[in-house]
Amino acid sequence: MSLVQQIPVSLVCAAFLTFLAKHYIADFLLQSHWMAHGKEQATGWLWPLVVHAGVHGVLTTAIFAVFAPSYAWLGLVDFAVHFAIDRAKAQASRAVNATPSRPVFWWLLGLDQSLHHLTHFGFILVIAGLPLD
Repeated sequence: MSLVQQIPVSLVCAAFLTFLAKHYIADFLLQSHWMAHGKEQATGWLWPLVVHAGVHGVLTTAIFAVFAPSYAWLGLVDFAVHFAIDRAKAQASRAVNATPSRPVFWWLLGLDQSLHHLTHFGFILVIAGLPLD
């Protein structure tokens, strides 16, 4: 049986839409000015980033609690991955003086968002029943 035949499409679609909504909620609706700007700073960035990545981790834990409770611990992985991606983007942005008026800002933003969605894709595969080993 091929991998495509093993994966329940309706479950994948539901998980995809749930993670898409989670990302919108955590990155746009629940991210305060303090988080958004604080996590980008050269100093004082730790707590705003911890809180922001924590929101992502909590929401991912909630998603796994519904779809695959035994993998709810992956909320901690999402916290760590989101933290690392956002910190790397902030450092790269400062290194190249990325501002919204420069294309490099948008390239980095697009890369950041793509990496977050790739993380979600991995989580969706776990929900679909692909083993972690």
